[in-house]
Amino acid sequence: MQINRRKSKRIYVGEIPIGDGAPISVQSMTNTKTTNIPETVQQIKELQSAGADIVRVSIPTLEASEAFQCIKKQVTIPLIADIHFDYRIAIKSAEYGADCLRINPGNIGNESRIRSVIDCAREKNIPIRIGINSGSLERKIQNIYKKPTVEALLESAMRHIDILDRLNFDNFKVSIKSSDVMTTIKSYKLLASQINQPLHLGVTEAGSARSGSIKSAIGLGLLLNEGIGDTIRVSLAANPVEEVKVGFEILQSLKIRKRGINFIACPTCSRQEFNVINTVNILEQRLADIITPMNVAIIGCVVNGPGEASMANIGIAGGRKKSSFYEDGVHYSERIENHIIIDELEFRIRKKAKFLDERKNYIGTTRINQLDK
Repeated sequence: MQINRRKSKRIYVGEIPIGDGAPISVQSMTNTKTTNIPETVQQIKELQSAGADIVRVSIPTLEASEAFQCIKKQVTIPLIADIHFDYRIAIKSAEYGADCLRINPGNIGNESRIRSVIDCAREKNIPIRIGINSGSLERKIQNIYKKPTVEALLESAMRHIDILDRLNFDNFKVSIKSSDVMTTIKSYKLLASQINQPLHLGVTEAGSARSGSIKSAIGLGLLLNEGIGDTIRVSLAANPVEEVKVGFEILQSLKIRKRGINFIACPTCSRQEFNVINTVNILEQRLADIITPMNVAIIGCVVNGPGEASMANIGIAGGRKKSSFYEDGVHYSERIENHIIIDELEFRIRKKAKFLDERKNYIGTTRINQLDK
């Protein structure tokens, strides 16, 4: 069943469209010192290789903004400059090529300072992300609500949005994040009903790779399933490359966007005829470079194996000493010896990925040629 997306305005971060039915983009953020230019550039490139559409870079000082200028020249992926409080850093970052500014207008200072940042963004034709976070609500909101409730987050968001509305600037998106999953969900639902700007989804400070992935999958998954959200970031206390991987897993599980291999694997039991866990872990590492959307089923026995394997692009159903091989529903008479199953599967998966890529390119070229006639 296709998800009906919430209607929203479209903006662009670099060449990446956000909102108005555009593919939901996956973002991450560097965790290196921005002033360490080589490390930051390397991490940005790693995130891009993992599939990130956009990368955010923290710019806490004017020195960091100078480093950002050098970084921007060495990468091709759109970069968001993350700025708090100092309007001069926001202006410098825009002048140095930022594709988007992440600021909260009300934290920048007086009206003239806010206007100078907005005017710069307008001149450079770059969007702004208003980023409301339960851990950094403005003092006035904290005094009224005492804790980061749904109502507190929403009021903070609307205050910042009102500033941009007053300055006649509508090239922006909004996030309204909490570390509490249910607060995040309720806040986004209320905000989605009140504005038509694109929404950046995230559960902030979600936690470790395991707990953070679970919280993000629940929070983002429930919102996305209701059509809310135009771009996402999974926040993990882990290598940011993992954020990108989890982000795509969430989108893939909802059939919203596909990238790379979707492994279907059994949890294992005493019926398994080969080491399923080891096989899946090794193949995930070896095949991380494949971006072609594929379903690969690795099932350890003949109970659920044939059914799952026959529905995948590539599938294996465990058998004693040798396992049955399937490709696009076809059960091959040839069986794979279990002691070489990892190498054989890697070879066949890569061969299949190459075939799918060539077919996609052929179909695309054929359509272009037909249009040219």
